Amino acid sequence: MECGNRSGLYHFIIVGFPYPHELRVPLLIFFLLVYLLTFLGNFLILLAVMFEPQLHKPMYLFLCHLSLLDMSVSLVIVPKVAAGFVEGGGVISFGGCVAQLFFFHFLGCTECFLYTVMAYDRFLAICKPLHYGTIMNLKACLCLSFGTWFGGSLHSMIQTTLTFQLPYGHGNQVHYIFCDIPAVLKLACADTGFNEMVTFVDIGFLAMTCFLLIVTSYVYIISAILRIRSAEGRRRAFATCAAHMTVVVTYYVPLVFIYLRPWSQDPLDGVVAVFYTTVTPLLNPVIYTLRNKEMKCTLKKLWGRKPSLPVE
Repeated sequence: MECGNRSGLYHFIIVGFPYPHELRVPLLIFFLLVYLLTFLGNFLILLAVMFEPQLHKPMYLFLCHLSLLDMSVSLVIVPKVAAGFVEGGGVISFGGCVAQLFFFHFLGCTECFLYTVMAYDRFLAICKPLHYGTIMNLKACLCLSFGTWFGGSLHSMIQTTLTFQLPYGHGNQVHYIFCDIPAVLKLACADTGFNEMVTFVDIGFLAMTCFLLIVTSYVYIISAILRIRSAEGRRRAFATCAAHMTVVVTYYVPLVFIYLRPWSQDPLDGVVAVFYTTVTPLLNPVIYTLRNKEMKCTLKKLWGRKPSLPVE
């Protein structure tokens, strides 16, 4: 295949990460199990918020959006990874690769914005409790939620367009677990310096801006919590924020490791990618249910609820 003849490039081969052949079946079972548990855990959160009136609050509305994002990320990435263990290397069409890259960055950027909005929500709830209901009303929640999805789609369109306007044909093996920008750019038959710079600046700027906003929110939150005289009050306030702080850390550490090192050839990148595309979507519902008393009580009620008989 000639370099630059994109018309002749019909598919990519997702090489994945290196593993001993004897682990092929256990890894397939692991990914399928994580996939099913991710959908189950996030679906239970959606179900709990939907059917429990006490959870009809902004914090849980944003949590529903997070669950939808986690389910979608898992749907975009994990089936192809699992198929690779069956096929010995996942084959994906050129268009499928474009779609996978677009949706991954769309969902990932939306999640980045959503974490920032959730931090702002906790800031208002703890630092401005008297004005919380007025500021964070239904209209504001819907606008903020829509803004995260719109911002994510705009970011992804720019990144996907820049990536696939390049000529391809320098091989078709993607040495990664899915079609992502750094791995795909290695197959381009043109200078990718501009693309790498845009990826570094764009993703780095968005991630650092959101992270700094989250940190700023939590500086104010912690300051307000420390002024609470009651030990029980401080404990409850910290408890409402602990889950969010935990998922932010599990999200941003892999993000920085991968995208602020776009030139990296480290095989460990594939392992880190497995964590934030496969394990993190499963961890989020676990963290939010185990550390949230209202959510645990609601899930227990749903689990023990018996169908009501029709009245004759």
